[in-house]
Amino acid sequence: MSKKTASEVIEYAKQQGAKMLDLRFIDLPGVWQHTTVPINRLDESAFEDGFGFDGSSIRGYAPINASDMLVMPDPGSAQMDPFTAMPTLAVICNIHDPITGEPYARDPRYIARKAEQYLKQTGLGDTAYFGPEAEFFVFDDVRFDVANNGSFHEVDSGEGAWNSGRDEGPNLGHKVKHKGGYFPVSPVDTLVDWRNTTCELLTSVGIEVEVHHHEVATAGQCEIDMKFDALTDMADQLMWFKYVVKNSARMAGKTATFMPKPLYGDNGSGMHCHQSIWKEGKPLFAGDQYAGMSEMALHYIGGILEHAPALCALTNPTFNSYRRLVPGYEAPVNLAYSSRNRSASIRIPMYSNSPKAKRLEARFPDPSCNPYLAFAAMLMAGLDGIERKLDPGDPLDKDLYSLSPEELKGVPTVPGSLDGALEALERDHEFLLKGDVFTQDIIQEWVGFKRQHEVEPMRLRPTPMEFMLTYDT
Repeated sequence: MSKKTASEVIEYAKQQGAKMLDLRFIDLPGVWQHTTVPINRLDESAFEDGFGFDGSSIRGYAPINASDMLVMPDPGSAQMDPFTAMPTLAVICNIHDPITGEPYARDPRYIARKAEQYLKQTGLGDTAYFGPEAEFFVFDDVRFDVANNGSFHEVDSGEGAWNSGRDEGPNLGHKVKHKGGYFPVSPVDTLVDWRNTTCELLTSVGIEVEVHHHEVATAGQCEIDMKFDALTDMADQLMWFKYVVKNSARMAGKTATFMPKPLYGDNGSGMHCHQSIWKEGKPLFAGDQYAGMSEMALHYIGGILEHAPALCALTNPTFNSYRRLVPGYEAPVNLAYSSRNRSASIRIPMYSNSPKAKRLEARFPDPSCNPYLAFAAMLMAGLDGIERKLDPGDPLDKDLYSLSPEELKGVPTVPGSLDGALEALERDHEFLLKGDVFTQDIIQEWVGFKRQHEVEPMRLRPTPMEFMLTYDT
């Protein structure tokens, strides 16, 4: 996304005829929040003074006795919103304390920025690149309810395999079979024109699209891939990505969700995260070790594997996430690495021998995460691996889904539940505290919030509660 200075943003707003300014920031669970002011309130001092808001009403933020907070617009993030009827300039904001003027420690975007700064402080590199592949479903209808006299959930799609016998006046067939969506042409793929339109909208907000296609599951599972970028910038882009996908679907009379597992018995939506470290414009993950990787890259992998159970609390942070993390659905649960191997939790892509293309792909995360926290945590785990020279062990170049429990003996796995992941994070989070990137306060707030708002409600209610908790992620 193109960067702008404060004065350039003001001129850009005038050129675009902006009448409103939308101030956006991230809450702790990972949902964009916003407040809107007339564009005449935007001058260069606004980028220094910020705008006030009630932090006590934001999930995971300030208590009511310390509720006054500031949103500080980041001029480099300014883009025109492609969906509002009135021309609106949208700017991503950082959160600051109005008394001290300091960045707010619970602001996830601040944590991401601190992770990038810590990388530079180590001297190991100066840029961490991330390239997430956020899968999602596009449905025609979604209904769910949890009441004192009953509960239910139901999703529907014209592509759905279950609609092969429905009277559609007429039914023209060509439904997507379960696990059959990767990736036939139309008329089976009914969403190609919608994805084309969505790609244009993504381009309009500065996101470079690399490819789009139907995904494996029936009923409208899709993927649109973006070009990689530096950690915080990529998290910004992912929030724009979710916003554009959801609103583009709504414009088409459909609804999009990044819920990890909305359908039983078919593939869920993951967010494979490609990542690498560079220094002074040079890639550091290329070398003469396994799969053309450097020793640094293998140690980075060692850190991800060592801390994966704790990472899952941030990369797979919903109760529903663990409906997806089961064998056989492109969601690897075995903590192993391998080249070209999509059954391993860490894959080394082999499409190119170029040093610039050398990277690892963490395949267990899903798109319900807060990207600022998830990317920062994975970077900190990888750096811990490099600093401690953690050995990732031998690669497992086999189809891990086909191996017996005896053959997989000794291979660790991701946690089987959100509660298990939270327990792992409580045991193992020292690596996150390095450089004051994460703090004990944010770890405790995260664990407490998740237990109160997801784990405990799910103990009392059945599956429909998952839709209420997860559908809008």
